[in-house]
Amino acid sequence: MKISVIIPAHNEAASISDTIEQLESILKLEHELLVVNDHSTDDTINVVQEQSRKFPNVRLIHNHNRAGFANALRTGFNAASGELIVPVMADLCDDPQTIIKMYERIEQGYDIVCGSRYMQGGRKVGGPKLKTFFSRFVGLSLYLLIKVSTHDIANSFKMYRRDVLKSFELKASGFEISVEIPLKAYFAGFRISEIPTTWIDRKKGKSKFLVAEQGLVYLKLYLWALIKGLKTCLLKKK
Repeated sequence: MKISVIIPAHNEAASISDTIEQLESILKLEHELLVVNDHSTDDTINVVQEQSRKFPNVRLIHNHNRAGFANALRTGFNAASGELIVPVMADLCDDPQTIIKMYERIEQGYDIVCGSRYMQGGRKVGGPKLKTFFSRFVGLSLYLLIKVSTHDIANSFKMYRRDVLKSFELKASGFEISVEIPLKAYFAGFRISEIPTTWIDRKKGKSKFLVAEQGLVYLKLYLWALIKGLKTCLLKKK
């Protein structure tokens, strides 16, 4: 099965070259790297074009819709040719070795494999403490209360079968799309698994995630899932 790695990139000229180099050195499975230029104003485009001449399976595409992580991912999803799709952050905070393990788990029959920083064997190094507390709390509570099969629902680092992404409408406008997809897939009956991964905070550039701006959107999605899940559990007991 071919893997499409989707890399949203907004002003990531400082990081994107290293990210592409590392992914290409590690991934020996059939794959493509789709770098989605998300309205960058720095040298991101030129850097990616240079890398695409070095690595033929690297493609630069452009988000022509409104700027933002969700639209950049949608652009990548629509352009992907692989049966499996995995978003990777442009600063390579995610461990690319995990992609190989995700693939092996998909081969066991799962539809989504989540890279988990909070299960046994996983790690999260650095990053804002408030963001860490929020993501850990949301993941653990959904795992315990409604039995979603991951401790780390908020991590964007997940591998999806293409069929999953075509099965429902995605309404997210920001980073919460990484939570919306697995939750809707869970309620639709798709098989979800997780494997440990290590996340390391970026050393170059600036994070685009702002807790103060995006926390409320995450909260609404979390409450929707919690209420829906608990109602489902109650109905099963009757």
